[in-house]
Amino acid sequence: MILSLYGRFVAAGEWRDYGISCLKEVAVFSIFRRTAEHPMYRIEKRPKLRGKQGLYAVIGMDGQVLRRGGDLRTVLRVLERKLIRSV
Repeated sequence: MILSLYGRFVAAGEWRDYGISCLKEVAVFSIFRRTAEHPMYRIEKRPKLRGKQGLYAVIGMDGQVLRRGGDLRTVLRVLERKLIRSV
């Protein structure tokens, strides 16, 4: 699901690069406008938060949590809305 969304943004010319990090307690998919910048968005999976705030989170460039939840599809909707506006 993440790579499908990423591909649509690349086709629209919004995103250019991504990075994947698998740490001990979190997996992170980082999205970049250009390679040498800080990530625009981070999609994080934290299994310890499954019962509390939700397994997945979309975090903006400034560290603000844009959306959090247990279902990846619903969490990614916050980014899909941005694609509709940019087209």
